[in-house]
Amino acid sequence: MEFNPNVPIYIQIMDEFKKHIVSGDYPLGSRVKSVRDLAVEYGVNPNTVQRALSELEREGLLRSERTAGRFISGDQALIEKLEQEQATSMVRLFIGDMHDIGYDDEQILDAVTQELNQNQNE
Repeated sequence: MEFNPNVPIYIQIMDEFKKHIVSGDYPLGSRVKSVRDLAVEYGVNPNTVQRALSELEREGLLRSERTAGRFISGDQALIEKLEQEQATSMVRLFIGDMHDIGYDDEQILDAVTQELNQNQNE
């Protein structure tokens, strides 16, 4: 994973985890790799991974069991809410970027509709 120097690494790790949870790559209730394994995988200090996982626990996306490790939340409603929040955030970023290059709302809708229609035909 390549990190953005303008955003704290632990936040980027949290965002990566959230994407994997929402996409189903990390199924509900599944065990999370150890802090050390994740630190090696991400190429960061274990304390950075620990901070990211602790924040995810605080948000309710992970749960910790003393002897068994950490697990992805089994709360389907929470995961669906996260999915909706991520989708909304992505759409807002997209709309903002399109406005920045001079598109108005109607042009944005036309461009999206055209792209969706093209993807359906492929």
